[in-house]
Amino acid sequence: MTTTLSLFTQLLPLYITIALGWVAGRYLNASGGHIAGIMLYIITPSVIFAGVMHAPLSPSVILLPVMVFGFCTLIALSHLYVARRWLRDSTASLIPLSVGTGNSGYFGIPVALLLFGTEGLSIYILCMLGTTLFETSVGFYLAARGRFGIRDCMIKVARLPSLYAFLLGVMLNLNDIGIADALQPLFDNLRGAYSILGMMIIGMSILSFRGLVGSGRFTLLAFAGKFISWPVLALTFAWMDAHWLGIYDLAVHQALFLLSITPVAANTVVIASILKTHPQQAAGTTLLSTLFALAFIPVMVTWWMPQGLG
Repeated sequence: MTTTLSLFTQLLPLYITIALGWVAGRYLNASGGHIAGIMLYIITPSVIFAGVMHAPLSPSVILLPVMVFGFCTLIALSHLYVARRWLRDSTASLIPLSVGTGNSGYFGIPVALLLFGTEGLSIYILCMLGTTLFETSVGFYLAARGRFGIRDCMIKVARLPSLYAFLLGVMLNLNDIGIADALQPLFDNLRGAYSILGMMIIGMSILSFRGLVGSGRFTLLAFAGKFISWPVLALTFAWMDAHWLGIYDLAVHQALFLLSITPVAANTVVIASILKTHPQQAAGTTLLSTLFALAFIPVMVTWWMPQGLG
């Protein structure tokens, strides 16, 4: 019960930030599209780079974001197959982003810090890097295919700096090159901006009740992928690893589980805004999933986290 109440307290500032974003969009004419570009091309790559630079890298640790990337892709493609037959319009291209990843950064990091402490947080961030790489590669490509051809989509993905930031961080880390002390405050500030601006974009993108609701079918499919398919996949892997594979310990299983129960990613709204592909639908579904997660995450954490699968 104490954990549940603590989680509620930790999550409430996120909703206040969303509300402030709505106020900025409604009364100050703040543009979510401009902020989305800053997020995708400057702030997100900086957070990825700093996260990799501070991680204790080993073959099994490096494999974590790669494995999560594979999980994201599997869920995204399977739900895209369903979306193209059920939605039958261009909103189907947003389903892979909506279900394949989650709000693992803006939303998940405060929760991970509460549950795991600073040491466990580094494991969670490594897992989170897999979702971020998915967002800025396969997820972005599939979303862009709703409006652009294959060649244009590939060019857009190649211009995204997050993958290059990840590879540069790995290379420097493995060669024992760290971030200079003089630059560390810069990356700390960028991480703070990552959370604040990411949640405000959701609020800025919702300026009408109709935009909040949008397509019920889209929202239902996004919820099914995010709150059913992802947790089932994470728990299945944790059970198989605990009883057969023996690759990771309970800390990794718990980080993956928390990753799987986060709401629809705010970066779905960022990318939808940049591509001009149904940003209100993305924002409405993201906000509804975030509201749902306020109760869903504490319940799931209280149920599973203390026991694990070991």
